[in-house]
Amino acid sequence: MEPLLSLNNIECRYDDNAVVKNLSFHVKPGSMVCLLGQSGCGKTTVLRSIAGFEPLYAGEIYKHGELISKADFTLAPEKRGLGMVFQDYALFPHLDVASNISFALKDKSKADKRQITEQLLETVGLAGYADRYPHELSGGQQQRIALARALAAKPDLILMDEPFSNLDVELRERLGLEVREILKQQGIAAILVTHDQHEAFALGDMVGIVKDGRILQWDTPFNLYHEPANRFVADFIGQGVFIDGRLVSHNEVETEVGVIQGDRAYPWPTGTNVEVLLRPDDIVPDPDSKLSAEITHKAFKGATVLYTLRLPTGSQLLSLFPSHDDHPIGTHVGIRINADHLISFHKDNQA
Repeated sequence: MEPLLSLNNIECRYDDNAVVKNLSFHVKPGSMVCLLGQSGCGKTTVLRSIAGFEPLYAGEIYKHGELISKADFTLAPEKRGLGMVFQDYALFPHLDVASNISFALKDKSKADKRQITEQLLETVGLAGYADRYPHELSGGQQQRIALARALAAKPDLILMDEPFSNLDVELRERLGLEVREILKQQGIAAILVTHDQHEAFALGDMVGIVKDGRILQWDTPFNLYHEPANRFVADFIGQGVFIDGRLVSHNEVETEVGVIQGDRAYPWPTGTNVEVLLRPDDIVPDPDSKLSAEITHKAFKGATVLYTLRLPTGSQLLSLFPSHDDHPIGTHVGIRINADHLISFHKDNQA
């Protein structure tokens, strides 16, 4: 299947500062991908270059195999067949909902505009809101209208720049999943820029970890969590603690919590000093285990409790217990290591 969108080694600069460097990825038709990274990493600049708002210093961008950006050429944004949803919704305050949605439908008749608007309001769950004004809507409703407006021109790709960050956590999660479902039903691809890894993992078919204008790893959420390509990605994604270890075979590491065997082979020689990442879900409660740890902190998460555990050596681990296993701080609990996806990095070379 030909990619809907391809970015080939693009570079973007502000003055002499390269903020996006040698960055490549592609988007399949109907898929949802996320660019995930901290503020200032360059992810929004990438989105702006796709939209046509940011020129390229090097590289190319293709849509349906046709060149839309290169160093000396930028196809106008309105000719790219894209929809956009912004963080601040960008609705026209003086126009009602119907007029906001139909703004891009200048070549349609009044009857067609009304029909398309009604269909889109139904799609985003706001049927009957056509005569409302933006100030009469909640933040979540405004964002749905912004999505409906982006869908009005029937784009095959929608760009979304932190679209849910102004909403409270519960609404952000619910609306994000609703938007994903709408786009999947419509067969529309999307690129989401976010700093929230939970959002990226919940919504993205593929996720790119962006740092200093580069993609460090482009992968599925599962692989990013269980098979991070480098130390930064491993540390950035999810929670966990690194402990020292020594490689005793191609897939076994000796640590202070015993020998851990994983599902991958490492190329380093036996005896290599490594760091092992242990996630909270790698530490399993086991009252019969000889390995025990003291609870020093606890955080109730609903179905689970996140415990901070201190080993006899003084090292600390994180572990998720079922919430009905409620242990007071200071209690010693039995644990075992269940790290099938062994994540280790050479201690002297963590590139």
